[in-house]
Amino acid sequence: MATTKHEPKDAVVGEVPIDYRTIDRVTGPLLFVREVEQAAYGEMVEVLLPNGDRRLGQVLDSRKGLAIVQVFGPTMGMNINGTSVKFLGEVATLPVSDQMLGRVFNGLGEPRDGGPKIVSDKKLEIVGNAMNPVSREEPSEFIQTGLSNIDVMNTLVRGQKLPIFSGAGLPHNLLAAQIVRQAKLRNSSDSFAVIFAAMGITSEEANFFLKEFESTGALERTVVFMNLSSDPSAERIITPRMALTTAEYLAYEKGMHILVVLTDMTNYCEALREVAAAREEVPGRRGYPGYMYTDLATLYERAGKIHGRKGSITQLPILTMPADDITHPIPDLTGYITEGQIVASRELQRRGVYPPIDVLTSLSRLMNQGIGKGRTREDHRGVADQLYASYATGKDQRALSAIVGEEALTATDRIYLKIAERFENEFVNQRPDEDRSIDESLTLAWDILSELPESELKRIKPDLIKQYYRPKHRAA
Repeated sequence: MATTKHEPKDAVVGEVPIDYRTIDRVTGPLLFVREVEQAAYGEMVEVLLPNGDRRLGQVLDSRKGLAIVQVFGPTMGMNINGTSVKFLGEVATLPVSDQMLGRVFNGLGEPRDGGPKIVSDKKLEIVGNAMNPVSREEPSEFIQTGLSNIDVMNTLVRGQKLPIFSGAGLPHNLLAAQIVRQAKLRNSSDSFAVIFAAMGITSEEANFFLKEFESTGALERTVVFMNLSSDPSAERIITPRMALTTAEYLAYEKGMHILVVLTDMTNYCEALREVAAAREEVPGRRGYPGYMYTDLATLYERAGKIHGRKGSITQLPILTMPADDITHPIPDLTGYITEGQIVASRELQRRGVYPPIDVLTSLSRLMNQGIGKGRTREDHRGVADQLYASYATGKDQRALSAIVGEEALTATDRIYLKIAERFENEFVNQRPDEDRSIDESLTLAWDILSELPESELKRIKPDLIKQYYRPKHRAA
């Protein structure tokens, strides 16, 4: 059956944008527009509905006169005959300014807090430029989160990307809010700020974050981007890019040190899968697009430090592992790109431990670059290694005692059992409002390790043992 051709309106090429009324079909968040000759990948479009409403969109693909447009808004009930699409001839940009600090925006960078729009002569493309590996400076310097398990055992380093792997029902939102409130530079007067981007969160979660940030004063040094679960899923794809563009401006043009918290990357990947399905692409693992690794890399690799620039960008992406499966494509691909992971544990949560971070499955690959004398303390590396080994031994003794009984353990085995209990209940466990300095965390670690006889401290240098060790063990 022949298709009726709709003549474009205002078709004066080179003078004004063309309004196309040649929408072929609507599939999910996508419009398929025919007879478009020069649409560019990533080009922004304006969609005008018959009732006068306007929505933004972006070109995802252009081939043989067909442009596939992703709409940042609902498409349900859209009348294809009365809807027009105007190609704007520019990619997505964000007006940036240091006045963004203390503000709350939606996923498209529009004010959500009732304040005025950001007016700035500076507009940056949200896609960002790839950081030249040669110009990258090795991540270094310690960022203190106030959480002993992260600061001592899985240290966050300035310029690093360190994801948090959580699960449904675990308190990752509470943990994210605490890190935003407490994160700081140690022994430095440099400016520090947080960019917080939430994707697909509920209104209840959004209210929780805003209340936490406002009541503690953290909002003053934070830029918040929020895409709610009721917002279009296509908007989730653009939200982290808005956040990272803001971070790059504040870091590399204003000389600030920026911590970017992205939650929840699983919702971001689900939006990617939805758009890929609407485009009828051949699915990859578990239905996710085959290019998801590359797409995630374009986000995660925007963290780092650049030679000759004062600022830095550090990333803390948070994702919920579907069915607690760490081999699921989202955590699996994230782990390949990033420098370690912090893994939440249901076992610790059931034991009443907060934050329920499992040190034995967590890792910060750049930890050594940010610790030691002049950064944290000279005993940091040895204490972390000894705590790790002692806790692992204690967990083994806990499993053994469940079979043979605690009475069958040797005196030294029972000491390790006690250390495992103290490590979980005193070192890992903190109040959600408790902000420990690195010195307080290391002092607590030494107090726990002092349960051991000196002969068991095999991972700490003798001169440091002499300086910090206060034995509680007494020979019989």
